[in-house]
Amino acid sequence: MPGFTTILIANRGEIACRVIRSAKALGYRTVAVYSEADVGALHTQMADRAICIGPAEAKQSYLNIEAVIAAAKQTGADAVHPGYGFLSENAEFAKACAEAGLVFIGPPASAIAAMGNKAAAKQRMIAAGVPCVPGYQGSDQSDATLTKESEKIGLPVMVKAAAGGGGRGMRLVHNAADLGDAIRTARAEAENAFASGELILEKAVVNGRHIEIQVFADSFGNCIHLGERDCSVQRRHQKVIEQAPSPAVDAALRAQMGAAAVAAAKAIHYVGAGTVEFLLDANGRDFYFLEMNTRLQVEHPVTEAITGLDLVALQIRVAAGEMLPLKQEDVQLNGHAIEVRLYAEAPSQNFLPQSGRLSLWSPPAGIRVDHGLHGSNQEITPFYDPMIAKLIAHGGTREAARRRLIAALEQTVALGISTNRGFLIELLSHEEFAAGKATTAFIPQYFSTIAAPASDPALQAIAALLWFERGAAQFGHDPARAWSSNGGLSHPVNLGVGETIAKLSVAVLGADRYRISDADYSVTARGENSLRVSASGIERDVVYAFAGDELHLGSGAADLACRDLTWAPPAEAEGAAERELRAPMNGKIVAVLAAAGDRVKKGQRLVVMEAMKMQHEMVARVDATVDTLPVKVGDQVATRQLLAALTPVAVS
Repeated sequence: MPGFTTILIANRGEIACRVIRSAKALGYRTVAVYSEADVGALHTQMADRAICIGPAEAKQSYLNIEAVIAAAKQTGADAVHPGYGFLSENAEFAKACAEAGLVFIGPPASAIAAMGNKAAAKQRMIAAGVPCVPGYQGSDQSDATLTKESEKIGLPVMVKAAAGGGGRGMRLVHNAADLGDAIRTARAEAENAFASGELILEKAVVNGRHIEIQVFADSFGNCIHLGERDCSVQRRHQKVIEQAPSPAVDAALRAQMGAAAVAAAKAIHYVGAGTVEFLLDANGRDFYFLEMNTRLQVEHPVTEAITGLDLVALQIRVAAGEMLPLKQEDVQLNGHAIEVRLYAEAPSQNFLPQSGRLSLWSPPAGIRVDHGLHGSNQEITPFYDPMIAKLIAHGGTREAARRRLIAALEQTVALGISTNRGFLIELLSHEEFAAGKATTAFIPQYFSTIAAPASDPALQAIAALLWFERGAAQFGHDPARAWSSNGGLSHPVNLGVGETIAKLSVAVLGADRYRISDADYSVTARGENSLRVSASGIERDVVYAFAGDELHLGSGAADLACRDLTWAPPAEAEGAAERELRAPMNGKIVAVLAAAGDRVKKGQRLVVMEAMKMQHEMVARVDATVDTLPVKVGDQVATRQLLAALTPVAVS
């Protein structure tokens, strides 16, 4: 029976914190590893010991097998928990741990290898009698063969990285003309993320459900499933909302899918926690194997909520040589749980990841929140996934869980950078989701274009008030004195909100009483970063944070970011965005596809950036001539750094 006393967690952020909590509860010592970008991170503070394993880039730290093994030896760890992502599904890492005498808290390397390549895994599942999506998983990877096979399969078709996961290296193709670009970008993204450009093709199941089954096996041959999770609500093939159980799965279908998942696990002699992912056809009966994730899933908390089990503790116990403490008939599903992933991203800009300083962070009370933040003023770096936190609500019914989660999101404070908080509230509030009908087409169908949220006029007014008070304080003035017996002097405040300018005015009527444009406002209470404001007889709470030259505010479901342009010089001439291509975030230049003097067409790719594990293509907005292109491959660029200067030309 393998024995160990000290567990090194080969990961970062919320999952590292999550593993540390369960390991400590079981009496194990813990070791955290961190990159230079994560010095002082919460997971390093929670662990008994912490050790730096390299520079910020994941390839040189969290993906560096030699560095992780060396850290375990140096700190006296005798077991390794990989979390999810990074090295968690790397068979070579599991093998290296075994060779170094470390217990790998996960499946054997042979099981990881069996499922690590989607092409080989699919062939194995077909042999095991597990239903699979029709497609191509051959060794001939030429563009010509992939094109020919896609024609056989029929559109729409999914191009997928054979070694991948998490939505990277995936492209959905509806039109034959787009297939070439999809193959190229998927292969490039796969090579970068997984060091393998091998692709597979699958028939796209339209309006289906993404259903996954949590399986657990021990080293004594016992294997059970813990029910299903519905992960159909996705953007860019990455999950946004997860729930358990699925509103589309009844007891009979659960038994069928569970049996198929257990068969898949047994076919590769699996040990530990794993997830078998299926696509459930729109008919609600037929399901197809997608892949098996040989690790803990991001969304494991919803399964924990409805089963009452600690899956990390189970992982550790199984890795320590114990038998599973329950049989299939012992598994009970109680109530319903829903999880959302709070991301640093801009939904209205095609979910563009964001990096920068999270100036104000306060998670809601009353539900489970998994995060790796030690508090406010923490940097969200461009080196890793942009997920800030996971919020999980459990209730006796699905509606109770949904209602609690919406309320919790409205109480969540995450200011300083753009997040998807408001978008998550929209998704959960949508009648299709509320009715339990959301499929994988939910976001593309109902949110195909996502406009920037309309500015709340009252929130704009409060922003004007805060800028006015800040300006007065900087000059040593008391805002309450800026009034007259005629009803108050009016002071202009111009707010830059996105690409627009909101022109307001602030007049002081008395202590904490203001007329802002045409409405009266009273501040009834003040906190360090909060106000309670009354307008038209209604009071509301507002949280805020000044971040550089921006003010960020939040109230309920509404967020606002704005700049004070009252005394700014005249705005630049219209069309500046067409003449300048600037970096939307911190990142690394991986391709430069034009040069100074080139004539380029509208929509032509000029620069490709890599940030937060994704590639982002920067294109010309108009037909133009390239004046300068001051970046090269390998450059690290900052947000809003100039990538190209263009001179628009008339279309002939």
